[in-house]
Amino acid sequence: MHSPELNRSPDSRVDVEKLHLGRLARLRDELRSRDCAAGLFYDPMNIRYATGTSNMQVYSLHNPCRYAFVATEGPVVMFDFKGCAHLSEGCPAVDEVRDAISWYHFVSGQHGERKVEQWAASLAELLAKVGGGNRRIAVDRLDPPGMAALARRQITVIDGQEPASMARMIKTDPEVLAIQEAVDVCEAGIRAMDEARRPGITEQALWSILHQINIERGGEWIETRLLSSGPRTNPWYQEAGARRIEDGDIVSFDTDLVGPHGYSADISRSWLVGDRRATDAQRRQYALAHEQVSRNVELFKAGVSYRELAERAFSLPEPYDEYQIGAVAHGIGLCNEYPLLLHRSHYETAGDEGVLHENMVVCVESYVGAPGGREGIKLEQQVLVTADGPKLMSSYPFEEALL
Repeated sequence: MHSPELNRSPDSRVDVEKLHLGRLARLRDELRSRDCAAGLFYDPMNIRYATGTSNMQVYSLHNPCRYAFVATEGPVVMFDFKGCAHLSEGCPAVDEVRDAISWYHFVSGQHGERKVEQWAASLAELLAKVGGGNRRIAVDRLDPPGMAALARRQITVIDGQEPASMARMIKTDPEVLAIQEAVDVCEAGIRAMDEARRPGITEQALWSILHQINIERGGEWIETRLLSSGPRTNPWYQEAGARRIEDGDIVSFDTDLVGPHGYSADISRSWLVGDRRATDAQRRQYALAHEQVSRNVELFKAGVSYRELAERAFSLPEPYDEYQIGAVAHGIGLCNEYPLLLHRSHYETAGDEGVLHENMVVCVESYVGAPGGREGIKLEQQVLVTADGPKLMSSYPFEEALL
């Protein structure tokens, strides 16, 4: 068996077959509801969701080198990087593997027009076999030559990212277990970072520990480099650099980690480094971030509307409101996922209508930093939505020295 699940812990409680087939069933339901004969997926997250396969995830994020054809009523055909058919062995959601016909410029050069016609012809042939005359297909990513080639074959293309997002929004029970295992690995990495934090260590050296633990325990990659210290914590979104952390500095980080089973753990903490006592400003900011996360977590119960969430969420006072993160929370699964749940200050212009459902997994976050201030605090909790209220998936303790 060469499934990507092979690297999982022997103690894993996840039923891989139920994990893969449950996700595929949800995706097919979404395609069926949009009267699509099939879906075509290039996004590595959607391929993973549909097929359970994984291959060069970061490379394929910017090189469209593999794609999955998911018939609504029929086979799942994985078109993989040439020579990689063995990676789908043992994957219960894959019926057939073929070599991908790639026509992006790096590999096709001057042969792009011929390659894209071969690609479109192969898809049209599949669609004719499974569609029963339906020539409507959902596609998540497609460059203009591909769109034109399908149009020449009278194939109607709709957006595939939306049905994939809706399928991924509510987790199956095996997915919830898989996400918890990813969170557990992430928190082991946070613990190792915690033990290594000291004045003199560089941001990059501290951040590397999370990567090492993740890989060692069957995780896969990390989407960002969001760890900063001292004055680099304000404003937020400054990635780890060569700065040496000083005594009395705040270190803030956001894991954005893709762990075992390909699931994401998105947890934020802020720490005080060294032996100096916390300043009044550090304590004040930490208290606000802690209050915002703690109060907002309590809102996440099945049946609560997105609008109600926006109206009831705790927002930061001046001067911290200017740098407040626009979202109360966001969905998470294989990566950050729909929905993006906005604060009331953004809801009327950009918010979606919807309702929280049982088995949604969300990350509730806060950033507290003032324009012109020295430092900022970042906190984030990963939460399972249940009928009885929120269930914390992330349990790493907050910073006692700042509470």
